[in-house]
Amino acid sequence: MSGAPPATAWREAIIERIVPRTARISSFYLRVPWPGHVAGQHVDVRLTAPDGYQAQRSYSVASASGASPAEPSAAATDQASIELIIDRLDDGEVSPFFHDVAQLGDAIELRGPLGGHFVWRPADGGPLLLIAGGSGIVPLMAMVRDWAAMPPATASPALLICSARTWEDIVCPDEWTALQAARPDFGFIAATTRGSQHRDTDITRRLDATLLRNILTGWGHTPRHAYICGSNAFVESVAGGLTAAGLRPEIIRTERYGG
Repeated sequence: MSGAPPATAWREAIIERIVPRTARISSFYLRVPWPGHVAGQHVDVRLTAPDGYQAQRSYSVASASGASPAEPSAAATDQASIELIIDRLDDGEVSPFFHDVAQLGDAIELRGPLGGHFVWRPADGGPLLLIAGGSGIVPLMAMVRDWAAMPPATASPALLICSARTWEDIVCPDEWTALQAARPDFGFIAATTRGSQHRDTDITRRLDATLLRNILTGWGHTPRHAYICGSNAFVESVAGGLTAAGLRPEIIRTERYGG
C-alpha cells in the first residue's frame, strides 16, 4: 500500500464495526489508511479531550497481515480494515472510551504499525508455539491467522495455548476450535484457572514447568519459535517453565502488558 502514510504519522481511523468477544473484551474494526503490517505489531491510539488533554495507549493488531480492504475502492485510497481487541480496564484512560462511549462512525487518531521484535512472518517457519495469558492472545491471533492462510503443504505445525480464568474469558475460542478441526497440524489448548474443563484436551490449572513439559511431549514437536504474551508475572513464569522444559532461550520471544 504505497500511498498510505508512514507508520509514524498520526492519521484518522473510523470505527466501522464493534463485536463483543467476552464480558470485558471487544473487537473494534477500524477503517484507516494503512501501510500494511507484520503479525505481532501494534498501533498507538491517541484520544484528545475537549480541553486538549490527550491520552495514548498501544494495542496489538489482531488482523492477519493481509488486512482486508475496507471498501471496493480501498485499493485506490490505501484504506484497510484492521481489528483491535481491547480489554476494558476500569481505571484506564483509553479503554473505557472504547467500551462506554465509542460508536460506529467515530473517528480516532492512530499511528502504526510499530514494533519489530515480537513478530512472525510465514517465511520464519516453525514449528510454532504460541502461549497467551488473557488478552495477551491478541498479537498471537494475527500470527495464527497468517499461519492459517498458508497452504497446508507449506505450513509447519503450530500450537496455541490460551490461559484464562474460564472458557468464557478466552477470546474467539470457536475460531481456534474450528481451525483445529480443519487442520490436523494446528493444536489449541485452553488452560483455565477458575472454570471447569470445557473439552477433554483442556487443562484446569495454571501453566508451570511440569505442565509445559508434558504439553510439549504430547505435542510431539520441538518449537523453532515460541511466543509468549500476557502480564509480567505470566510471561516470567511461562518463559521460565519453557526453558526448564528444555527450550533454548534464544527461540523465546516475549511481550508484556500491565505493571
